[in-house]
Amino acid sequence: MKKFSFFIILALIMLALCGTALAAAETEQAGTNLGLKCTSSLLMDGLTGEILYEQNADEQRYPASVTKIMTMVLILEAVDDGAISLDDVVTVSEEAAAMGGSQVYLYPGETRTVHEMLIAIAVGSGNDASYAMAEYVGGTYENFIDRMNERANQLGMTNTHFVNAHGLHDENHYTTARDLGLLAFHALSLPKFLEYTAIYEYEFRPDPKLLTLWNTNRLLKWYEGTDGMKTGYTSEAGRNLVATVKREGLRLISVVLGATERNGHFQESMKLLNYGFNSYKYYPLHAAGDVMAVATVSKGAADTVDLILSKDLGYTCKKGEEPAVTESMEIINMLDAPVEAGDVCGNVTLYQDGQELVSADLLAADSVAKGSMFRTWGKLLMKMW
Repeated sequence: MKKFSFFIILALIMLALCGTALAAAETEQAGTNLGLKCTSSLLMDGLTGEILYEQNADEQRYPASVTKIMTMVLILEAVDDGAISLDDVVTVSEEAAAMGGSQVYLYPGETRTVHEMLIAIAVGSGNDASYAMAEYVGGTYENFIDRMNERANQLGMTNTHFVNAHGLHDENHYTTARDLGLLAFHALSLPKFLEYTAIYEYEFRPDPKLLTLWNTNRLLKWYEGTDGMKTGYTSEAGRNLVATVKREGLRLISVVLGATERNGHFQESMKLLNYGFNSYKYYPLHAAGDVMAVATVSKGAADTVDLILSKDLGYTCKKGEEPAVTESMEIINMLDAPVEAGDVCGNVTLYQDGQELVSADLLAADSVAKGSMFRTWGKLLMKMW
């Protein structure tokens, strides 16, 4: 009887150990649980857009002033398209000046450049500046809100709906951590976006009383490599932060929504980012400006032009892993003169297991003017000779 009991106890122990091992395996398959003190979160590779960690990433949340990322995106896209200029002067309307909440105290009839307004939005989180720029870019405030929703749809933000350009609470103004990750990833493609979100201090109005704007994103000072993006807070939304950090080539985007403690959105973001930098590494392959190919130029003052890489090219993977990454290049073999320096003449794409990771354009390194008639005839005679 004692021998039988021993085998029963041994079997129970073995079952318990197997159960523990199975649970551990399931946990590993499900992903790491960082136990973040927030409602939802997401960590994204800023190079490829790959999701590295998520927690309730599709739960609808109120974004608060994180909304202003989209507001800035539309402004900067209008600048890139040539529809407006950073030097344009914007006149503040009665409606914009009357905005409550976070503001930079614009007054009706005040004039500011688009450049100054962007600083007011990125650094001072000005609801008044956001409203004024929405009117300026959209023609009407309502048109701008329509454009925000249209752009969200184009970017794949399927669980997002905007009703304002600043983020003051509204039951119908919502998004998700995943959608904000998509928005932040796109924002990184706009050259000047980080120039504005990286500003920590700005003297906005010297008189009659000095107004200095201080960026609410404390990670700019607290966490090495941080250069954007935006905080947000309302009592309904909690404390939100979308941040981006670059260290040793690795660019990460973190999203934390619904933190409740005073500095919780910063603390939980740092935990999320620490996980990313401790677990992943960027592997560089080529640097921006590297000559990748040579293209032939037809009827030009020169016969060839170097094709250079438009940006750094590499890949991100977990530390210790060595994925099979392949490289593919497409170029225009024959270019017709004239060729302008910076013209896109091809691309280089990295693949892993047949899936595209990242690509970069190939640009003409120099300008090539049309060749003279004498040069053209001379080349023809050389061929005949």
